[in-house]
Amino acid sequence: MAGIKRVASQLISKVATGIQGFDTLSHGGLPRDRTSLLVGGPGSGKSIFALQALVHAARVRHEHGIFIAFEESSRQIIANTAMFDWGLSTLGNSKLFFLNAHLSSSVIQSGEFDLAGLLAILQAKQKEIGAKWVVFDGIDVLLMLLQDPVAELREIHRVRDWLVENELTGILTAKMNGDIKSITHYGLMQFMTDCVIKFDRRLEHGVSVHRLEIKKYRGSGFATGEFPLRFGPSGMEVADPEPAELTHQASTERVSSGFASLDSMLGGGLYRGSSTLITGAPGTSKTTLAGNFAEAACRRRERTLFVSFDEAADPIMRNLTSVGIQLKRYVKPGLLRMYSGRTEACSAEEHLTRLRSLIKEHQPRCMVIDPISALAKAGGLSTARAVANRLVYMVKDHGITVVITSLVEGDDPEAEATDLQMSTIADSWIHLSYLVRNGERNRALSIIKSRGTWHSNQVRELTLSAAGPMLTDVYTAGGDVLMGTLRWEKEAEESARKKRHSTEFENKRRELQFAEADIRARIKALELDLQRQMGELALYSSDHADSALTSSNRENQLHEMRSTDPAMRTAPRVKRHAATSTPRSGKSKKKTGNGAGHAP
Repeated sequence: MAGIKRVASQLISKVATGIQGFDTLSHGGLPRDRTSLLVGGPGSGKSIFALQALVHAARVRHEHGIFIAFEESSRQIIANTAMFDWGLSTLGNSKLFFLNAHLSSSVIQSGEFDLAGLLAILQAKQKEIGAKWVVFDGIDVLLMLLQDPVAELREIHRVRDWLVENELTGILTAKMNGDIKSITHYGLMQFMTDCVIKFDRRLEHGVSVHRLEIKKYRGSGFATGEFPLRFGPSGMEVADPEPAELTHQASTERVSSGFASLDSMLGGGLYRGSSTLITGAPGTSKTTLAGNFAEAACRRRERTLFVSFDEAADPIMRNLTSVGIQLKRYVKPGLLRMYSGRTEACSAEEHLTRLRSLIKEHQPRCMVIDPISALAKAGGLSTARAVANRLVYMVKDHGITVVITSLVEGDDPEAEATDLQMSTIADSWIHLSYLVRNGERNRALSIIKSRGTWHSNQVRELTLSAAGPMLTDVYTAGGDVLMGTLRWEKEAEESARKKRHSTEFENKRRELQFAEADIRARIKALELDLQRQMGELALYSSDHADSALTSSNRENQLHEMRSTDPAMRTAPRVKRHAATSTPRSGKSKKKTGNGAGHAP
């Protein structure tokens, strides 16, 4: 039981190759102390894969290796890999030993031949340098020269058993034309090895594309399907598999699009980590808006990556200076990285791999891709669509705020569709178009969608000047939005009308002010006259009262002067009654006259 567990642990033990992307696909690298088979056509990358794995093991883990070449000499192999930054010449034979095993057919066919002698030499060298890796590059060449299926099978078994006995991690490379089933001379090799990797190189729409596929991997899971690969300065790079689940973070932070008027139309700007698609016909200023966004990001001191296709960086920066966008000053400090790629130079998947490397190297917070529709020329429309989608998801996985430009589909400048169908996955969609009227071609901007935020439904005129791009205010007349000369003429007419109205208003205001002043003056005069009359009335009333008082006083004085009794002078006056007298006490009145009590 312990032996079974030991064998199982050996089957799943892995060692990293250092090849970007492959270790992710294989869930850790190649099987340690087991044999892997690399098959593919000429120029598909088999030898580079094997040698790069050896170099990585020697430099990183200090595991020495032996490279046996059956087709090329060691000098040719080192010369072919001089384009990479491996530094093979500095490793030395003590770390990586090259053995030239190229034999002529006359030597092999002159008598009985096997690999026993070669393996004996390798075993001695393996003990001398303490090698952990062995590569048999082009072993199919040797097997084909044997011209004996039984001998071929015997030698394959011999090599595999020798690798297992010496606990070596072995790599065998063999050419293959067509499908792996077409291998006739060593068809059983794929069944005897623990890992089989297929390399493919083919033309798609006139563009050479490279693919890698893991056909089998004993005791381990791996990513299925074909994956694009490319050859960069550090060697082979394989595209990582895309995650099955989208886990993008949703930020509420806003970043500027480059100028305030567009931010206002977008409800406050772009969301951090979102994707914005700018579509339009050629010449509608897609690159200008993208450059404006990149400059605003650099002003915020945020690292920015500007990717352009089929147009060099210097002409782009020069052209943008004409509209007040200065990008060149941010390149030298390292805030801005300009990358220009020729779309037809490689496949769309290789472009994706390069952009992945650039993102990893530059670590941008903002990014521009101008235009993404150019990928359709690199391997066909269907491939470009898949790559474009993967590119957007990859950028959002890194939390990068990206602005992408794309040409509209067809010849209609008002068309609102893209060849790569990017509009469905973009968070915001800004469409640029032409409005041709009365012999003028004017640019118009509208926002088709902006997820998660309010946005304007207006069509605004986009104008360019040395101060930069600007959005003019909406001007309507009779239900139509006016642009260009029509807008200028209407604005001039409206300005003159407003001026006349202002003048008329000012004149009328002065007239009313004069009338008001006149009325106020008249009211003031009336108030003064009223005060005068009220004063006269008060004076008259006072004189009348004084006169009445004086008359009363004089009358009293006269009565006092006419009285002889001093006591009467001071006594109050008593009203005198005629024909009356005070009756005497106890006596009745005496009647006089004719008996009737009346005087005659």
